[in-house]
Amino acid sequence: MPQLQQPPLRVGFILLPLFTLNAFAGFIDSLRLAADKGGRSRQIHCSWHIMGPGPVTSSCGLEVHPQSSYRDPCHFTHIAVCGGNNYLDPHEDKALSDYLQEACKQGVKLVGVCTGTFSIARAGLLKGQRVCVHWNVINDFRQQFPQIDATPDRLFLESARVITCAGSSGATDMALHLIRRRCGPEKAQQAIRHMILNGMRTSNSPQTHFFEAIHEIRDERVRVAVLTMEQSLNARLDTQGLAERINLSPRQLDRLFRQEMGTTPMRYFKTMRLRYAEWLLHHTGSSIAEIAADCGFADAAHLSRDFTTHYGCSPSQSRRQGRQPQAASAAYG
Repeated sequence: MPQLQQPPLRVGFILLPLFTLNAFAGFIDSLRLAADKGGRSRQIHCSWHIMGPGPVTSSCGLEVHPQSSYRDPCHFTHIAVCGGNNYLDPHEDKALSDYLQEACKQGVKLVGVCTGTFSIARAGLLKGQRVCVHWNVINDFRQQFPQIDATPDRLFLESARVITCAGSSGATDMALHLIRRRCGPEKAQQAIRHMILNGMRTSNSPQTHFFEAIHEIRDERVRVAVLTMEQSLNARLDTQGLAERINLSPRQLDRLFRQEMGTTPMRYFKTMRLRYAEWLLHHTGSSIAEIAADCGFADAAHLSRDFTTHYGCSPSQSRRQGRQPQAASAAYG
């Protein structure tokens, strides 16, 4: 009997504890919808297999039972490591690292999905590779792996040995990229139609993000305060509320900020919100009123007033110019 032809795209999935379901589901369902006609899920043009030592629970509490333990990497064209909320655990999973190293030796391309890239880095397989991670974990990644060139400016990034993906909905775009390359554009379009998407974003599409480079902030309390601000850009946060979140008095927080950052907490926070508004103006089609709400301003008029003072032009002028304006004042003055 003639041997059946293998699908051109064969992905082995490894789910880490507290993996993010959105990224995994978007990736595997893109494969499923491209693999067969009519959503019938037969593994004809793409195949997938979930591996691991035992049941694993996602960050939302859903438990997944792998189909098998680690299979010989030769069965796959790609092995995807799907991470999530356990990325701060520095413990290396020796069995996983050994498996990934063997896959790399066999020429199987590794895929870091969300914080799965942390595990690939712990296996020593990202030296000399530029990688993409989610904006929310970029500072932690740089602290753990200062020798690896990491960026939060892409949805996904492909290098010689690995593909790294920010996660969330970007995992769907990455999957469609792989399908297009391995199975042809018509299969990618088939999946796009099934998922009722407008299209697929390319690898150099920017993450809808805003982050602060905190690795140079020496005081841990100020670092926590900046991270809290980063996660609260659409909120009307005041010094009292911020201080309470990190168990400091408003006076202590103000003194620490002046020492470390050369400005007050609320001035720093307002500049963060203005920078985020500027980013949204140049990377989204949101109205100025919508951007004002997203950035915690009372309304478009308040945003326009503060934006013009800081950048020397109005939000609408900045958008028309199509470029990032230069701040009229010092970065956090």
